[in-house]
Amino acid sequence: MAPPPPNASLPLQERLLALAKTLQFAWFVGHLTLILATIRYGFSWLRMNYYGGMAQFSYRTSFVAAAVTYGIVVYKTQRARAKTNTRMPGGVIGLLSDENVQYLLMALVWLFSPQYPLALLPYCVYSVFHVATYTRANVIPVLQPPPPAVDGASPRAKVNSPLADRIGTFVKEYYDTSMSIVSGLEILIWVRILLSAILFQRRSWILLGLYTAFLRARFSQSSHVQNSVSQLGARVDSLVGAQGTPPAARQVWEGVKNGARQFHDATDVGKYVNKGGPAKKTS
Repeated sequence: MAPPPPNASLPLQERLLALAKTLQFAWFVGHLTLILATIRYGFSWLRMNYYGGMAQFSYRTSFVAAAVTYGIVVYKTQRARAKTNTRMPGGVIGLLSDENVQYLLMALVWLFSPQYPLALLPYCVYSVFHVATYTRANVIPVLQPPPPAVDGASPRAKVNSPLADRIGTFVKEYYDTSMSIVSGLEILIWVRILLSAILFQRRSWILLGLYTAFLRARFSQSSHVQNSVSQLGARVDSLVGAQGTPPAARQVWEGVKNGARQFHDATDVGKYVNKGGPAKKTS
């Protein structure tokens, strides 16, 4: 439910204070903190100072902020279910099929794992759009509230703002493209972890198992991930099918595809969760 429009008769300080008291504002601050911490870590990464004190602080702070934001959404969802006495379909498995829960758990995994800079990027992209949407819908109306309604006239729902219009245009134009980039990044992260596991880096095999479960859940719920996997498969098919490719390479690729299909069928959560579907990601 959208918050009521700010009272234009109140001074700016009171309008800001009323906004800051909401749980949604804490969610917004969490996403903004994630963006700023990721940018700060990016500067350290560019200077090849991955493990400096500020770099480590920025990296961990990003995932603390991510856990807080997704934790707030999960809390609000579960509180709403408790008020209506609605049980989550599928029990624990149904809860784990909630995308917000998946991103929350994965943020905690990244928080306590060795550094993987790529893992910050999907969270940061999501946060950019959440901050933009919240700023347009909540912050700008507080800074520039609609004028009070004249007696007998209906109140204006919003005030014209060029900045709000630009933000709305940005979200509309770039959201789908950005989600496709995120899905590609999530697949690339899996490849990066796989390489770490092959090299037997610290805790890499445990992380590979956890992230594989996460990516499998994303595949079942996100059309963007499905499209990215299909495009990747088509590209490898084209490379392997080219003349001069050794037959052994083709056999290996066919074995990989068959193994992926069997893994997909064996891990179909839909067989265990009642119809009604998992909650869609809102954070």
